[in-house]
Amino acid sequence: MSTFSIVRVAKVIIIAVAASVATAIHASDTLTVTFTGDVLLDRGVRSTIARHHGDANCLFSPSVDSVFARSQFVVANLECPVTEIKSPALKNFVFRGDPEWLQVLREHGITHLNLANNHSIDQGRKGLLDTRDNIVKAGMVPIGAGSNMDEAVEPVLISASPRNVYVVASLRLALENFAYLPDQPCVSQESFEQMEQRVRQLREQDPECCIVVCLHWGAEHVLRPAIQQMSQAHRLIDAGADCLICHHTHTMQSVEHYKGAPIYYSIGNFIFDQKREINSRACMVQLTITSTTVEAETIPVVIKDCVPVVGN
Repeated sequence: MSTFSIVRVAKVIIIAVAASVATAIHASDTLTVTFTGDVLLDRGVRSTIARHHGDANCLFSPSVDSVFARSQFVVANLECPVTEIKSPALKNFVFRGDPEWLQVLREHGITHLNLANNHSIDQGRKGLLDTRDNIVKAGMVPIGAGSNMDEAVEPVLISASPRNVYVVASLRLALENFAYLPDQPCVSQESFEQMEQRVRQLREQDPECCIVVCLHWGAEHVLRPAIQQMSQAHRLIDAGADCLICHHTHTMQSVEHYKGAPIYYSIGNFIFDQKREINSRACMVQLTITSTTVEAETIPVVIKDCVPVVGN
């Protein structure tokens, strides 16, 4: 693997947005970053918006707004392309959100959208890049996608205060009916060994930084991770990650502390339309980061009619 170099995102406009978001927060001894699970803007969620006369503000409860209000940054997993391009992939579940709804996400406090998942390519490679551009236009920062694999896999700098805080995002699943073409637009999907080495090299280059790894992985609708996932999570902590905050299973899975580092194997859904109780209970993770420590708070949520509400 070539010597690791930190490249936020290739396009100058995306770098500019990332810089403006990062510098909007004054230097402080403490940074608060909140992570959410899957955000879907189609299917039942689209119907919910329609019932509210097209107003996507209906997706945010006061209790969630309150959590976001005390966060400098909010990172959500965007579980669909958000584009006017209609080029559906040949797969069982194909989603597409309307670009105008992205501005609502930003107005409620979301600052970063993770695209390293199995639905970002639902409207093809052009739809993926258009989604990335639309996120930037809405004033947010895309994570985990690029015009090629080299761009897609690069860690994203969330903040430089009180120390550098990076997110490393990766899809750990095979894409359905979608060829692995690393020279074409894609989501972050390098091999586990390459990702492990990337984390290790980042730690070596920036020993004082905070590294948050977000993986889209695991079997759906189960409450416990597989043994292989646990082994890989431990290896990533050993390589230098400070914590793992993951998703895909549509359930909230067990939380482990390994060598003092929290591992959230899946934090479940967030804005989503699945109605079974197992799919409706999830959490947000709020990290409090200082120059020397990382503390994780689990904030339980219940999803009612697609809308997450804080509480049990």
